[in-house]
Amino acid sequence: MEVDLSRNPGSSAHILMVDDDPGIRDVVSEFLTRHGYTVETAGDAAGMERALERGDIDLMVLDIMLPGEDGLSICRRVAGTGPAIIMLSAMGEDTDRIVGLEIGADDYLPKPCNPRELLARVRAVLRRRQEPKVIEDHHGGVLEFAGWRLDLVRRELRTPQGVVINLSSGEFSLLRALVERPQRVLTRDQLLDFARGPETEAYDRAIDVQISRLRKKLDDGAGGQELIRTIRNEGYMFSAKVVRT
Repeated sequence: MEVDLSRNPGSSAHILMVDDDPGIRDVVSEFLTRHGYTVETAGDAAGMERALERGDIDLMVLDIMLPGEDGLSICRRVAGTGPAIIMLSAMGEDTDRIVGLEIGADDYLPKPCNPRELLARVRAVLRRRQEPKVIEDHHGGVLEFAGWRLDLVRRELRTPQGVVINLSSGEFSLLRALVERPQRVLTRDQLLDFARGPETEAYDRAIDVQISRLRKKLDDGAGGQELIRTIRNEGYMFSAKVVRT
């Protein structure tokens, strides 16, 4: 995905860089600071603990290979109770990545990593953390809007007349991302994250193509209502009221 450095979600966030290599700490700290983040560093678990005690860290970039307690052990202990975590590892093995994500890391990058890619991952993780929860209640997995029914279990879309509309996997994921976040403006980057995950290789313009296809499929049964609105210079918004049944 192309990184647009003019956009800076979460730029007021406080980031902690934990790495025993002072050179890496300095490079990452300087780069993220230039892009609007408050950054502090630590070389080991003890330094990390002192920083976390204040409770103002939003995201931690955590190296696996640390003196004393290693990054995986720290992640296992801290994940879910503190800041978001992006893990770094010079080993770059799939098993390390899988273990890191399974024990609670929000993302994972091999070392050495391009600072621009790290910046993109930081932004994506912070966006997900800042997003309000999607529609949730104790009912089933069907979302209704303007007479339409989107069945999340069967992955099926029905018109107000009961006709099933064929959707590709990508179209279904994108429509679900919109319908679960109604009446809110979503950027292309957010839609890519919600619909495909932070590691997608797709470009944000692919969203425009799929939006166009979805609109054509929704037009016939929408009764003249524009269900997916384009918000100029911002993104898209699903305009209808949505109820889970």
